[in-house]
Amino acid sequence: MAITILVLGLLAACSTTGTLEVAPPATPTSLKYASMVVDAGSGAVLFSTNADQLRYPASLTKMMTLYMLFEAIEAGRVSRTTLIPVSDYARARPPSKIGFKRGQAIDVDMAIRALCVKSANDVAVAVAEFLGGTEEQFAQMMTAKARQLGMRDTTFRNASGLPDELQRTTARDMALLGMMLRRRFPAQYAYFASTSFSYNGRTIRGHNDLIGGVDGVDGIKTGYIRASGYNIVTSVNRSGRGLVVVVMGGDSAKSRNAHVQELIARYLPAAKPGV
Repeated sequence: MAITILVLGLLAACSTTGTLEVAPPATPTSLKYASMVVDAGSGAVLFSTNADQLRYPASLTKMMTLYMLFEAIEAGRVSRTTLIPVSDYARARPPSKIGFKRGQAIDVDMAIRALCVKSANDVAVAVAEFLGGTEEQFAQMMTAKARQLGMRDTTFRNASGLPDELQRTTARDMALLGMMLRRRFPAQYAYFASTSFSYNGRTIRGHNDLIGGVDGVDGIKTGYIRASGYNIVTSVNRSGRGLVVVVMGGDSAKSRNAHVQELIARYLPAAKPGV
């Protein structure tokens, strides 16, 4: 709880200026666009545009699904070897998905990898049903957790981020969630840096090209639906400085990633050392 109060207070109180004055970058003109850059060490907001305007989270939703699963591990309600059954409803979710046969299950460790790397919708629903009874009940739990963390403008309706008119968030709330995942779950956070995993003899690769492509990037999550555009929450640690960067509403994955790289280059020097 102390970490929650700390991060919330910093994000709410700090202005868009850091310890180093930085000329603001040119920003996309898309009506879907929103962004925020946060100093991962201090919580100071270094840059933001449309950060409090409602947006569709798409698969950034799975950050909260994972948060809830990490909490269950920490509380001892599940272990990494616990088997999660995959219902027919979960199996029927549209891609991106792992693809299961009727009656199959997936262990918690592999479920985490499937959510972080593949952004698997079938696994997200299986986790929701396992922890919440139904996906609808789990979404209510997710929203309650969001309020507890200080995410004032986020409402979850499902565990995957598949289209729902009422599932909304803001860049500020996603930055806060990214900060909380980093600080609250250091033992689980390394999952977000994975670029591939093996399942049933298959190598399944992710599509976050910033991981391994940009020095210091160690996660966290991408997302896309037509209504949202291309979203991403990115964590970077380099030379003792860190940022959490949120970009929502990109026109393409390529242009979104280029914008994130520009934000990192501009604002990482303004972050306080000692992350």
